Amino acid sequence: MTGFRDQLVHWFEEHKRDLPWRRTSDPYRIWVSEVMLQQTRVDTVIPYYNNFVQKFPTLQDLAYAEEQDILKAWEGLGYYSRVRNLQTAVREVVEHYGGKVPDTKKEISQLKGVGPYTAGAVLSIAYHKPEPAVDGNVMRVISRVLLIEEDIGKAKTRPIFENALAEMISPDKPSEFNQGLMELGALVCTPKSPGCLLCPVREHCRAYHAGKEKSLPIKEKKTKVTVKDMAAIVLRNKQGEVLIQRRPDTGLLAKLWQFPNVEVAKGTESEQECLQEFFRSELEISVKIEKAVQKVEHVFSHLVWNITVYEGTLLSDKEGTSEDMRWVDENSIESYPFPVSHQKIIEQQIRR
Repeated sequence: MTGFRDQLVHWFEEHKRDLPWRRTSDPYRIWVSEVMLQQTRVDTVIPYYNNFVQKFPTLQDLAYAEEQDILKAWEGLGYYSRVRNLQTAVREVVEHYGGKVPDTKKEISQLKGVGPYTAGAVLSIAYHKPEPAVDGNVMRVISRVLLIEEDIGKAKTRPIFENALAEMISPDKPSEFNQGLMELGALVCTPKSPGCLLCPVREHCRAYHAGKEKSLPIKEKKTKVTVKDMAAIVLRNKQGEVLIQRRPDTGLLAKLWQFPNVEVAKGTESEQECLQEFFRSELEISVKIEKAVQKVEHVFSHLVWNITVYEGTLLSDKEGTSEDMRWVDENSIESYPFPVSHQKIIEQQIRR
């Protein structure tokens, strides 16, 4: 596959996109970009990356930052465990590796949240080591090039691709080879309509010659998506402040802030009654639930939230504050990290 390797590298060097993380050789910044790019589009990542490295320009800056500050900088990117793991790993680098990102596969793979793909990407791009970087994008390309008809969703399949790439990767230009595969998958060898006529390595593609490029890669169907009906409330006190709530320390969207909300199960009492009961039982306060003012749908990979948003006012003298419940004014709410679904509520109900 020498011809494939050389043509891919040449194509990448001639046609690569000008992306901000390609203008640096700093392992930390390359690491940040790779974590952000997991399950997120390049166009979405660019402004987040620029903002993040401006706020946390060095390993040390991120290592000792307040968690709420890094969550705020990550707000809207989703998969928040990524940035929590990144901060934990960066602290380990500062404390145990003298602030230098490890340049061996054994050491870097021991860091929190650093899997085989991230390890390979950082080692090859930052340190020019011939380590494969295998993610879904790369597996799609290689499954077509080598006509691999194995389910890429199964863990046992990954070593097939890792072993193949270990033999294919350029020993002289591993960075350009790995990035070339990523670029090819993003721009040409796309999931549904691969641009075979524009492909610089088409002559080496076994799937193309077999007429199977559109049927690969093979991947089992996704698990069933769960739909949850939710009721949320923008509750105001006499000062015009709104009540916000911090999510639990673990689980989905951990430690982000949100407007108080409840899940409304099928066949139960009305959404308003569910909210009333929440405030009675959790905070021992009484509220007046007013009209519904907004509908928000938010789709996760495995879950859909259908949120009906209500307005309400506090009737009790007691305000029901706690460590995870606080009243904030319209200006200070901007400093708290919220999930995208509740950012939509802020946009329509607070900033209007």
